Amino acid sequence: MKNARVQIKRTFNGWRIVSLLGAAAILLPILLVFLSIFDIPNDNWLQIKRYLVKDYMVQTVWLTVLTGVLTALLGVTLAWLVAVFDFPGKRFFRWALVLPLAIPPYIAAYTYSTMFSYTGIVQKTLRNQWGILPNQDWITLSSMRGAVMIFTLFLFPYVYLITRAYLENQSASYIENARLLGRNPLSIFLRVALPLSRPAIAGGVSLVMFEVLSDYGVTSYFGLHTISTAIFQTWFGMYDVESAMRLAAWLMIIVMGLFLLERLLRSHRAYSSTTSKSRPLVPRRLSGPGGWLVSAVCFIVWSISFAIPLLQLIVWASWTYESVWKDDFISFFYRTVYVAAIATSIIMIFSLIVGAVNRSRSLFAFLLSKGVTAGYSMPGAIIAIGVLSVFIQFDREWAAIYHGFGFGGTPVVLSLTLVMLISGYVVRFMATGYNAVDIGFEKTGRKYTEASRVLGMGMTRTFFRIDFPLIKGAVISGFILTFVEICKELPLALLLRPFNFETLATKTYQYANNEQIYEASIPSLLIIGISFISVYVLQYLDRK
Repeated sequence: MKNARVQIKRTFNGWRIVSLLGAAAILLPILLVFLSIFDIPNDNWLQIKRYLVKDYMVQTVWLTVLTGVLTALLGVTLAWLVAVFDFPGKRFFRWALVLPLAIPPYIAAYTYSTMFSYTGIVQKTLRNQWGILPNQDWITLSSMRGAVMIFTLFLFPYVYLITRAYLENQSASYIENARLLGRNPLSIFLRVALPLSRPAIAGGVSLVMFEVLSDYGVTSYFGLHTISTAIFQTWFGMYDVESAMRLAAWLMIIVMGLFLLERLLRSHRAYSSTTSKSRPLVPRRLSGPGGWLVSAVCFIVWSISFAIPLLQLIVWASWTYESVWKDDFISFFYRTVYVAAIATSIIMIFSLIVGAVNRSRSLFAFLLSKGVTAGYSMPGAIIAIGVLSVFIQFDREWAAIYHGFGFGGTPVVLSLTLVMLISGYVVRFMATGYNAVDIGFEKTGRKYTEASRVLGMGMTRTFFRIDFPLIKGAVISGFILTFVEICKELPLALLLRPFNFETLATKTYQYANNEQIYEASIPSLLIIGISFISVYVLQYLDRK
């Protein structure tokens, strides 16, 4: 009997209970969105389904597929050049090609669209300096062409980073054996590197597709009818949350379909090394015209995807600084940092709890880790709809209690507070903090923890005296990366923020939506500055 009680205590201790409650809270909004498919549809949904859903889904799929293909081509090519060859400026381009991640796509869309407009610097230079009158249909960025270009230029680092790391660390023996057998670089790339890197490429492209599906700023600015924009239009235009939930459910089905397709494509392809030891790839020196050609390609991509838009934003900021930078603008920066700090703190605390529980490597721990990170693969619009539905339901259930406290019985108390926005951030970005903590636990191993438990220390004392000091660096890195991701997030902030509550992301969108592109440069630069921190952390972790 005593042994049974001890076993029950170990199984259902406080750490596991908190983990289960947190996982349930994260999965509940996603589950509610999915179950909305089975509700009885209203009249608005019947009209949307008949006339609009097909076009929304077609444009969503086309945008996602085209962006995925082009980012794969660009990211894999650059990863191959940087990993396999040694050329002038390689040390700089190796990390500089990650910098486009510091510029959110919606900011890039506003910037490049204005630069290529009739009164922008590109067309003005062509007319005034060269006497060229370009065709407006070809040079103006709009619709599908503009969105695909922006997503490709500013999301390819996802593919580049993962593929480059794989080529540098896992493919050395295969590539060097192919060299010894007389294969030329193109043949090695097509017949050896591409098949070997397929899991890494699929992982990077999956991240790109998730970003495209969750986007609202780029697609709305270019006038694309995707499911994400349809959710916003149904919510804000028709004030119909039920139909917006159904659209979010269809978007969830697309996301799950892409995820399952990626898994299916990789299920029958596996590559393993004949030895447990791996060594880094020795780059092949490119001298003469070949080396400078590769340097030129990297420089052009880096300039177009980072340097040029950044310089243009700095110029516009110098024009509008005095009119934009006022006392109320500082409050936007404070609100962004304040909300992001609270949400990130909650994420990291819960990540530490789940990470400690997951050290057992049991089936329960595996399912728990998958549950708490489910929100990251879901677009922000889906998370927002789910969180809103949960809070509306809470307000309805507690309406009598609100009336007793003098709130009038109107079920909109929690739905009008920052709690809803912070909850959305926690659900969406839980995976970012948890993955950093999990990596930290994996690198420290379990021997110190097991020694502490053998000596009679409980799970809580072991965590605070042994585990946490060992993974402190991973926790700090996870906090910074999660904080930056929250600061950049636009769809969740637009959908869940309280009335008259602005962040840097929403203020940038507001300026751009009002065609005040020059004024949008200052909040954009602040977001880019914060985002640059995440890129630096990524490179620091890579060096470590």
